[in-house]
Amino acid sequence: MHALSGGDATVRAVAQAPINLRQIDAREVEEWLDRLFVAAEGASLRREDRRKAIEVAAMLAEVARAVARVARARDLVVVDAAAGKTYVGLLAAKLVIEPLGRPARVVAIEREPARAAAGRAAIARLATPIPIDCIVGDVADAAMWPAEPAIVCALHACGPAADAIIDRAVASGARQLLLVPCCTSDVVPGAAVAARVGAELGIPRHAPVRRRFVQALVDALRTLRLEAAGFQTEVVELCAPTVTPHNLLWRARRVGEPARMAEARAALSRLGG
Repeated sequence: MHALSGGDATVRAVAQAPINLRQIDAREVEEWLDRLFVAAEGASLRREDRRKAIEVAAMLAEVARAVARVARARDLVVVDAAAGKTYVGLLAAKLVIEPLGRPARVVAIEREPARAAAGRAAIARLATPIPIDCIVGDVADAAMWPAEPAIVCALHACGPAADAIIDRAVASGARQLLLVPCCTSDVVPGAAVAARVGAELGIPRHAPVRRRFVQALVDALRTLRLEAAGFQTEVVELCAPTVTPHNLLWRARRVGEPARMAEARAALSRLGG
């Protein structure tokens, strides 16, 4: 394996994981991606695969922290939403959950049948006792979701998928959410609110200025929606922006604090969100 550019940031992030959990670095993720997907297709890792390995390793560190918060008395159900080929769900099962020796299952939801099929094909090569179910469906469809998952994770949920995942995480009774949204477009629910507020404030129409304003307000609305639903929420960088510009992680935990919820609802009402 070649050395990874940007890997040092991931190593630092993973090193912050609970000390009783085995640390996972980007090189180990690379090896698994190669074993599960790339070598099976007779190819080799591309530069984008290596960058993806950095992001997946950082997300696995977040999953490890989240798993450590789940009491053994609770079912450990992990949802990998907008899963793609289920990189996060598969490796969370193998590298994070399996070593703990506790009952668990992973549910991956992906709308593209070919990607879900790739995830299912990789399960046999993964050889883990953790049940993994790769479902073809839309993350907005309530029928796709298990009740009260312990952890919902989504790495690069594109456009409105990020908002649908927030909605379903709230409605399904999820205890924790780890969400990394991807691109924002006009079809994202908060974009219309951002456009209206921008016009009211006289935000310049220069594309770079307007784009940054819209993104900031969309991010704020997502945060407030989680807070209003009872989630204590942090927004942090998952990895360096040199790895991906879409690097913000919403780390949310359901606590149901009434004062925080009321404050967030009032802010949403003022914004019309």
